[in-house]
Amino acid sequence: MKVGMIICERYKGCAGGKCFRSMRNREGAFERYKKDEELITVGYTSCGGCPGGNVEYAPEEMIRNGAEAIHLATGLVVGYPPCPHTSYFKEYIEKKFGVEVVIGTHPIPQKYFIVHDKLGSWDTEEWQRMIRPTLCSEELRKRYD
Repeated sequence: MKVGMIICERYKGCAGGKCFRSMRNREGAFERYKKDEELITVGYTSCGGCPGGNVEYAPEEMIRNGAEAIHLATGLVVGYPPCPHTSYFKEYIEKKFGVEVVIGTHPIPQKYFIVHDKLGSWDTEEWQRMIRPTLCSEELRKRYD
């Protein structure tokens, strides 16, 4: 399985350690893949900054490199504030490029979960649906702090 990852521009300097660890360990949004299924990253880039101009172009290159799914990194949902374009990015990429989009990569770190819970950032049905793949157990979230 070949995947691409799009991260939030706020974290453009991120080396992807948590994303790649969760991919290797099949944790968070990567739990959906079988442990014996090879996962290959064919693209890793930022959205390009608000409102996500790179989202228009990056998926096409990832698909040319064989991407069968594109993950919108967990940083889009844990940033302060969470990216208001996340659901639009998912819909846009799926409709324009015909590739599955998964919201999330690594489990939500517990320290982010606590603050967003207090803020009510994810209190809507839509956000609950979007964070589900990365919510995980408290024990696992703490390992990603």
